[in-house]
Amino acid sequence: MAALPPSSPTPDISHIIELAWRDEVTFDDIKAQTGLAEKDVIQIMRREMKASSFRMWRKRVTGRKTKHARYATPHRKAVAARLAQDDEQDI
Repeated sequence: MAALPPSSPTPDISHIIELAWRDEVTFDDIKAQTGLAEKDVIQIMRREMKASSFRMWRKRVTGRKTKHARYATPHRKAVAARLAQDDEQDI
């Protein structure tokens, strides 16, 4: 797993899993919030979930344009902005 920046608190595994399951949250959003790259999120999901659940999740996200910000639609960009505001309020 990639090292987090020194000033970042350790991300909560359950929060990472929740974000990864949400369709409106891209891997770029997860990286911005936690510092974890897509490959790190995949490793966490593989380690923390049952094998069948992991396979179901991978099937859902593989090739899914909504999980990558570069393919984002205007609606998706609005959702990302709302998520960023929610995170600021949590701090």
